[in-house]
This record gives sequence, C-alpha cells and structure tokens, in this order.
Amino acid sequence: MTLYLELFYTFFIIGLFGFGGGYGMLSLIQTETVVNHHWLSSAEFTNIVAVSQMTPGPIGINSATYCGYTAAHNAGFSGGMAVLGSVTATVALVLPSLIMMILISKMFLKYMNTPIVQSVFAGLRPVVVGLLAAATLLLCNAENFSAPNVNPWQFYISLFLFAATFIGTMWLKINPIRMICYAAFAGAVLLY
Repeated sequence: MTLYLELFYTFFIIGLFGFGGGYGMLSLIQTETVVNHHWLSSAEFTNIVAVSQMTPGPIGINSATYCGYTAAHNAGFSGGMAVLGSVTATVALVLPSLIMMILISKMFLKYMNTPIVQSVFAGLRPVVVGLLAAATLLLCNAENFSAPNVNPWQFYISLFLFAATFIGTMWLKINPIRMICYAAFAGAVLLY
C-alpha cells in the first residue's frame, strides 16, 4: 500500500509542477522514478518513453501509466495490483491539472488581459523551453545512441537518424509522424 501512496504523491507533484506538457514532464518523471525512487531502470524508462510516443494520447500521461504499472510490477505485484499502479500514477498526474483548470478558468476569463497575467505567461516561456531541452538531453544516452567505442555502427546510425529526422521536420517540413515511421523503418533495417 505504501508504494501506491508514494506513486500518487510523486506523480501528483510531477503533475503540479510539470509545465510544458508531456515532453517537459519526462525529465521530472525520469528523475523521480529512476534516480530518486529506483522503481525503474534507465533502460526500462527509455523503453517506456518509446512506447509512450508510439501509442495514442499525451506522452506524459502514457509515461505515467506505464511507469506506474512497471513500478508495481517490479515491486512484486502482478495482474490487477500492477494495473492499480497504472491507475494511481495516471490519476495523480492528471488531478492537479484538472483542479487548476477548474479554478483558473473562471479567473482567467476575467483577468486575461491584465499586465500581471501577461507577465506570468511571458516568464513561463523560457521555463518550458528549458524543460523540453532537459528532456531531450536526458534521452540522448547510451541506451538510445550507444557509444562510438562500444558499438560504432549503432552510434553513427543513431546519430544519422537523429540528424535526418531533425532536418526533415525542421527544414523540409515533413510530417513528424511520417519521420518517426521513416526513422523506425531505417533503424530496424540498418541496426538489425
């Protein structure tokens, strides 16, 4: 039962302070689940992020769902008790946003054009950019890219796919979903 309370508290705090959407939350989720609580290994978290990106829905909520399940499973729970870990983490992550949106929506319509509100939003923009950059850097690890001295083929192919996807989405304006499919196909062909 302690695990579920810890899951709820941890994901509630992540949901409360996870500005910038799901990608902004990834660094917080990884820090809490892998580093602080040791519920998951780094490799398990990387796999969770990959599956969360491929499944429909917001990546932050998908990650919380899979992390809750994996944390409960790794603690020795199975079946319905592991699913309860998923439900606990997901509800806890969404609950702060739900509460805040209900409270803020009434106030926002009344005060949205005031200088104070505009200043708060202007101040949050750099924070969101920083959280997204942190999430990106955390995913640039050995599990995703290998290392040139460990597996040069995998490292250089991963680097090439990363660069090609970046160029394709930023400059060639190829749909990101198509780029993910292209990169997945190329990675499967070239790495296996």
